Amino acid sequence: MSMRWKFQTILFLAVALVSGAEAGDGSSGTGAAAAPLQRLMAGNVRYIGGKMLSHNLPAAREGLAAGQAPFAAVVRCADSRVAPEIVFDQPLGDLFVVGVAGNIPTQEIIASLEYGVAVLGTQLIVVMGHSSCGAVDAALEHRHDTNALPGNLPQLINQIVVPCTATADPKNPEALAEAIACNAREGIGGIMRGSKLISEAVASGRVRIVAGVQDLESGRFQLVAE
Repeated sequence: MSMRWKFQTILFLAVALVSGAEAGDGSSGTGAAAAPLQRLMAGNVRYIGGKMLSHNLPAAREGLAAGQAPFAAVVRCADSRVAPEIVFDQPLGDLFVVGVAGNIPTQEIIASLEYGVAVLGTQLIVVMGHSSCGAVDAALEHRHDTNALPGNLPQLINQIVVPCTATADPKNPEALAEAIACNAREGIGGIMRGSKLISEAVASGRVRIVAGVQDLESGRFQLVAE
């Protein structure tokens, strides 16, 4: 075993021990991943209040270069206004972040999550939608004809249309918000259907998957499925 893999193994065990201790403090949740979710939500409260603790100081770089043991993975939209490390007030190395327009669990996204779970010891997966999502808005506007979209966008946007906007009424003032929440929730099923590795980890209680939506104006992240 190489020194790098030894280091990652030690980190993984350390995180598991700490998380297990935190989960035993009477807090609610599912399995070992209850405490990681609480860590994220507490960080979001700090972010909203402008009381962030994570500063990613230069002194931390040596440890980061040696390995990683992220306690949570986040499937985020490619939107430039969405940054999980900032929104959840977490330092580099704590979150395994993968991104694609519309936070859709494509095959490549799922494979990346499997790496996080199987190799890095990730205990929590978060599907992170956000308000004013352009991909979901496009799925709503072009729900009857995504081929009007340029390039490869139809293939991507169709994955939102089918479960969340095909029968939506765009005149409904809540249509976009409802579709964004729907798309985030659908991400959970997409991951579970697309990965036997992750679905088994969830069934055993080693991993938890939740979904939520960040409001860009307030910064608040609200769970829509857990």
